[in-house]
Amino acid sequence: MKLSFGCNSQSFLVDLSPAPSGKSHRVTLGDKTVEVEILRADTEQGKLELLIDGKRVLAYISSDSAKRWVTVNGQTFVLTKQAASRRSGSGHHPTAGELTAPMPGQIRAVNVSEGEAVTKGQTLIILEAMKMEIRIQAPMDGVVKSLAVKVGQTVEREQNLIIVESQKSQV
Repeated sequence: MKLSFGCNSQSFLVDLSPAPSGKSHRVTLGDKTVEVEILRADTEQGKLELLIDGKRVLAYISSDSAKRWVTVNGQTFVLTKQAASRRSGSGHHPTAGELTAPMPGQIRAVNVSEGEAVTKGQTLIILEAMKMEIRIQAPMDGVVKSLAVKVGQTVEREQNLIIVESQKSQV
């Protein structure tokens, strides 16, 4: 997943992808790539305990709409999520099988795995947001092509969760 943030009048493109181990993510910013594992997430306090390239880091995060305040080692960064211009064609347009988070929250259950056949309406993922349980359901019969989240992970609005490939496109 690619995210664009602004900080101190500069734009940064961050590429976030699952690491081969499945326990962490690869985060690429410019020409630097690091492995990041979420050890503990306290969404009530906005506190994350991370393992970044083997080093334990404590981060505090708060947000207000598109702004994020991230404090690491006593230094605070103000990040502004930059919206992609979908009208101009430069933004990513999810296909029918790409399911994204409808709001920020925490993954409470992942009921499928990659390669598994699913049926339309089947609950694939349960997301907890604002003390509500949101069921992410299969939009069609198909196969789970990609799973981008795990239980306990905190996700942002419109973050890619899972891709279901139609059985028709598998022929």
